[in-house]
Amino acid sequence: MSGRLEDRVCIVTGGAKGLGLVFVTALLAECAQVLAVDIADGAAARDAGAEVLQADISEAGAAERITAHCIERFGRVDVLVNNAAIFASLPPVRFDEIDDALWDDVLRVNVTGTYRMIRAVAPHMEAQGNGKIVNLTSGTVYKGMPGMLHYITSKGAVQAMTRSLSRELGATGVCVNNLAPGLTMSDSVLENPDHIEAARAKVLASRAIQRDGQPADLIGALVFLCSGESDFVTGQTIAVDGGSINT
Repeated sequence: MSGRLEDRVCIVTGGAKGLGLVFVTALLAECAQVLAVDIADGAAARDAGAEVLQADISEAGAAERITAHCIERFGRVDVLVNNAAIFASLPPVRFDEIDDALWDDVLRVNVTGTYRMIRAVAPHMEAQGNGKIVNLTSGTVYKGMPGMLHYITSKGAVQAMTRSLSRELGATGVCVNNLAPGLTMSDSVLENPDHIEAARAKVLASRAIQRDGQPADLIGALVFLCSGESDFVTGQTIAVDGGSINT
C-alpha cells in the first residue's frame, strides 16, 4: 500500500497525546516514517508504529539531539511538524495576573522551542534540497481572546517567524507554513473544561460552519502541507476553524 507521504521521514513534536498523537497516526497512515517527540511518555505513539523520543524541545541542546536521533534512525528528515506547545493546561487569566515565570515558560516552549527545532532541522533539509516545516499556530492570533495573552502572544510570534523563514529558506526548496486550528476538541482540551466553558459559545457563534472542531478536521490540511502537493506553497497560514476567521 502506498500513501501520499511514502518514504518521507517526519518529526512531530508534542506527539504523545492530543493533536500531536492524531498527527502522528495520520502521517503513519500515509506511509511516512515518524519520530514522535514529547516530554511525556509516548507509549500510544509507539503502539501506533512511530519511533518515540522523550525530550523537552525548550532545553538547550535538545533540538540537536532530536535531529541527530532522527538522522541516525532514518537517514534523513523531510518534514518537521512543530506541534509541541503549552496551551491546554493554561487556565484563562487576566493579562496583569499572569505570573512572570509562567509567561516565560509559555514563550520558552512555544516560541524558543519551535525556533530551536527549525534551527536544528533546516540545514539537513537545505542540504537535500527540499523539506516541509509546519508550525502550529492559532486563529486567536487574528481575533484575540481574553484570558490567554501569553498563549496568543507566543502564537503570533510563531506566525511571524514562519513568514520570515519562508523568505530565507524558499530558494533552498524548504517550505515553511502555518496550520492554524480553531478551538478543537482534542483529548488535551477536553481535559481542561475551563477552555471549553470560556470560549466555546463565542467560537461556535463566529463560525460559518457552526459545530465543534474535531482533531480529524485538521488531517487533510496537515497532510497537504507535508506532501509534495504543497511544493509551491510557503509562508502561508491555513486556518482550519469552520470559517471563524478569514486569512
